[in-house]
Amino acid sequence: MKVYALSGSSGTGKSTSALLFAHNHDIPVIIDDGLLIYNGTKIAGSSAKYEQNTITAIKRAVFFYEDHRYEIINKLKDINPHKILLIGTSKRMVKQIAERLELGEIDQHIDVTDIRTSSEIKMAEFIRRTQGEHVIPIPSIQIEHGLFKKLILKGTQVFSKQRKIIGETTVVRPNFQLGSISISPDVLKQIVAYRCRQTNEIESYQHIKITLDNFLPIIKLQIEIKAEKDANISAIIKNLQDALRQDFLQHLNVEVYTIDTQVTKMNFV
Repeated sequence: MKVYALSGSSGTGKSTSALLFAHNHDIPVIIDDGLLIYNGTKIAGSSAKYEQNTITAIKRAVFFYEDHRYEIINKLKDINPHKILLIGTSKRMVKQIAERLELGEIDQHIDVTDIRTSSEIKMAEFIRRTQGEHVIPIPSIQIEHGLFKKLILKGTQVFSKQRKIIGETTVVRPNFQLGSISISPDVLKQIVAYRCRQTNEIESYQHIKITLDNFLPIIKLQIEIKAEKDANISAIIKNLQDALRQDFLQHLNVEVYTIDTQVTKMNFV
């Protein structure tokens, strides 16, 4: 059996990417947060997301409990997969999982940054911080709903490049989630407004609108520019957009997808 390991910090989107990565590399089995997932379906184990506190969640994820550990070991012997993907928050964690499940040495380590873009990772972290959302890479019908404070019914089908359905993910909020940060949409607009006020060439701004496209922010706004006749208008707009991107990175650690800036009036001095 060839053993793969995918590691990355909590909330970086490992579970979201696991199904597609496994499909692309012909890996039929995923071990994620205490679950044994076979071809996109849970066939054994219990999710760490079901636990009531962080300590027991960690123990569940690394197969600390003997009955849980042997359930997975025996099921792996039954299906005897040629490849397996282990998911954890660090190389140390996936190594510990491999040892507890008697899988031997890990053949290939993959970091989440190898398969997810910086924008995707930052947005995943942002959603974890602000909404407390966790992803389980199995269909919502297999989730034990009563074990969560709140089940977010966002069963999302995962497709291959050939548009074949290869699995489904479900978003939940575990009981051990310590809380989330609430960010008002007005705060996001205030960041944009502040940057406009700090830009000398912008005389006024209006109609600031911020939406999400595939979880990445899209900023739209209208501005009036006051500048000398020979001023480089394109450079003024670009400098504003660059500053806004930096503001969102600095304050929210989120990369902006696009900034649509419409100049409604030019005043030359």
